[in-house]
Amino acid sequence: MSLTTDRSRAGARGGTTTGTVPSPTTSRGADVTTETSTRTPSAAPPAATSVPELLTALTAPDPADVPVDPRVVTLRSGTWELGVLPATGGSLAFGRVLVDGEWLDLLRPTRPTVYGAPEKCASFPLVPWSNRIRDGVLRFRGRTWTLAHNAADGTAMHGAVAYYTWRVVDRTAARVELELDTRGLVGVNFPWRFRSRLVYELDGADLRVTTTVENVDTEPFPAGFGHHPYFQRRLTPAAFTAPSPVTADAADEGDAPATTPSSSPGASSGTLPGSDAVLHVPADRGYALESAMAVTSAGAVRARADYRDPRPLGTAFVDDVLTGLRPGEPVHWTYPEHGVDVRLDLDDVYSHLVVYLPRRRTHFAVEPVTNVNDGFALHDAGVDGTGVFVLEPGESRSGTFTVSVGRV
Repeated sequence: MSLTTDRSRAGARGGTTTGTVPSPTTSRGADVTTETSTRTPSAAPPAATSVPELLTALTAPDPADVPVDPRVVTLRSGTWELGVLPATGGSLAFGRVLVDGEWLDLLRPTRPTVYGAPEKCASFPLVPWSNRIRDGVLRFRGRTWTLAHNAADGTAMHGAVAYYTWRVVDRTAARVELELDTRGLVGVNFPWRFRSRLVYELDGADLRVTTTVENVDTEPFPAGFGHHPYFQRRLTPAAFTAPSPVTADAADEGDAPATTPSSSPGASSGTLPGSDAVLHVPADRGYALESAMAVTSAGAVRARADYRDPRPLGTAFVDDVLTGLRPGEPVHWTYPEHGVDVRLDLDDVYSHLVVYLPRRRTHFAVEPVTNVNDGFALHDAGVDGTGVFVLEPGESRSGTFTVSVGRV
């Protein structure tokens, strides 16, 4: 077996907006804010088709010995295996790909002991806004709400859905659809009622993720959404849980820094040895940030976050918001040691990207998001291009991004 090079695409860049009739609403007791105050394993593995695959199968854990974790909905295709955690805000536990008969972690793998912590997962959705709201203060059309400060920097961060259980609406071997309706919830950190749908779908070499936010309230509200995937800086054998049907035994710590320093060009000291991923982000504008939040409209791309010419991830700390994505030119990165290319295609609604490279870690993030950090404040101040959109009652907005793997 080898990595398929089929690249079915998600279609042209373009989000969708639809109008629907809202369901009858209930009391606003679910609001936390107040206006102007606050996964049987498959049977035996299929016969290997090559000597390397046979060796892999013989050294793999017996699938019968791998416990089934009821928290994980596992999706599979010929190339991907994806672990979905409906009870952890619709987060992902793992995302691995089959390369030359070996399962490798593409997304940062999650320790099962922290499946309940979205921010420690491989990826998690950001609804109904992306990134931060300064001081938790949300202003819209002359009114002010103070949201709960759920980040160490005193901001309201990463949306309001991470710690709720999403209902499984539909499931097949390669697709799962989840839904969260806040009308039946208490303590949601957002002033208005909304419903969100999240679809994870595998199709050969492609992983498609579709997010929908719908206004089920009686008045308009500002909104946005995104996703926070952590990708491996270097592809490593699958960790923590055994893939099916075959895998290599490994003990990579995933999100922990390794102790072996690397001298490879562009590698971060203290991370896994080998060549760093080479990143290309065709974005022509970026934001001046203050405490990780935008203070004005987009301008020049800062040098540390400029990947318009493909280059290794490098050692610099990067936490930047980019926009001005070039039409028809996808974001992508390559893993030189494996000859693997990863491509990220985005609907138009994803007008922004957050590129995050923490120091001395085995992962990095390229986050498809609709809005800039603290976009609500800029939108309320009349700044153009924030990516924030307003939903009228019964209106919804959807967007899809696709992660595709192929050969260089």
